[in-house]
Amino acid sequence: MANVKFKVQPGGTIKGRIRVPGDKSISHRSIMLGAISEGATTVTGFLEGDDSLATLKAFQEMGVQIEGPNKGNVTIQGVGLKGLKKPNKPLDMGNSGTAMRLMAGILAGQDFDCELIGDASLSKRPMKRVTDPLRAMGAQIETAEGGMPPLKITGTGDGSLTAIDYVLPMASAQVKSCVLLAGLYAKGRTCALEPAPTRDHTERMLNGFGYEVISEKIDSQQMKACLMGGGKLTGRHIDVPSDISSAAFFMAAAAVSKDSDLVIEHVGMNPTRVGIVNILQLMGADITLENAHEVGGEPVADVHVRYAPLKGINIPKELVALAIDEFPVLFVVAASASGKTVLTGAEELRVKESDRIQVMADALQAVGVDALPTEDGMVINGGIQTKQSAVIQSHHDHRISMAMTIAGLNAVSEIVIDDCANVNTSFPTFLELINQVGMQVEAVKES
Repeated sequence: MANVKFKVQPGGTIKGRIRVPGDKSISHRSIMLGAISEGATTVTGFLEGDDSLATLKAFQEMGVQIEGPNKGNVTIQGVGLKGLKKPNKPLDMGNSGTAMRLMAGILAGQDFDCELIGDASLSKRPMKRVTDPLRAMGAQIETAEGGMPPLKITGTGDGSLTAIDYVLPMASAQVKSCVLLAGLYAKGRTCALEPAPTRDHTERMLNGFGYEVISEKIDSQQMKACLMGGGKLTGRHIDVPSDISSAAFFMAAAAVSKDSDLVIEHVGMNPTRVGIVNILQLMGADITLENAHEVGGEPVADVHVRYAPLKGINIPKELVALAIDEFPVLFVVAASASGKTVLTGAEELRVKESDRIQVMADALQAVGVDALPTEDGMVINGGIQTKQSAVIQSHHDHRISMAMTIAGLNAVSEIVIDDCANVNTSFPTFLELINQVGMQVEAVKES
């Protein structure tokens, strides 16, 4: 694959009205649940990025008829919980940890053998966090050394697992979802208890497909989600909201750029995902939510951001899990805010597509920001305009590429970001939109 570099010119004012692509988390789940439901499922607003397309192709390999995507429209002919067929080759999840971890839950309950593989980045991401509970349910799974992909899953014979009550060692929507999806194939009641709330798209969507999930708050932080195995899902229509993780780059851009005034339309406002909005507002950002309504059980709104001076904060621990994917760009915002920003309790960032703590600290330091990585977060002394041009390494991580693009707004000279082809995994129209709203960014391909 050709190396793609982003050349980011300094400065810019962010103005306009845009709509970012569909939510990646919901796009993945719409294919997965649509495939194992009974009857047809139609999807609008599907994200046509590499990650969600990998999920779509995997189910086609297992005999599911899927039409599209065509301008975000997909039709899935569900085969029911037990209707998947053995694939003829390993299922390639590309760069998507979400796809691999959630698929492992579904595939652990099948009566055929299969293998999940991924690209160089995904092959370094830990899978023990899902293989441990799946093995406790009776699944047979082999991994590479250190619990890394590929995952070789042996069919369970009759395709049934044993229900468990699983206590998650750390808050993770992917692990919770994996356990619940495996629970569909288990005898009895499967529960996942998490130490802090995480995104609940799986629970909402299962209920939307007519499969009851009971969620309850145990105390101020702990959440428990339970379901009974052996039921059925019924096909339905899904309208995918715009992805708040993609909108986050534009919220951040408008928040740090003087005289900015930007509206991002139809953004998913699931309460387990709005940490980015809460944190920006705590820093002093001028953000209002307009035209709030619901689509398919998911709240959405237009996000209106105007420039306002920002200040550094200690990021509240209860917001960390609600903004875990948005921290690369929040680090960029912190660099522009006056005073010190401190993040703790975010060790999960070290096992994302890259070590996002170290990689972002290196990138910010390269452009002259005072950024100190810690074991579970970062300390950023902001308010200093970036001093120098630099070539930034993205480490195959789409969110690093996009976050450091936003850093160009307060730069004094060009920033070059290496290895940006992976932006297509989550946000194929990023460059088009960022130029549309007022930045100057060019993609340069090198063979």
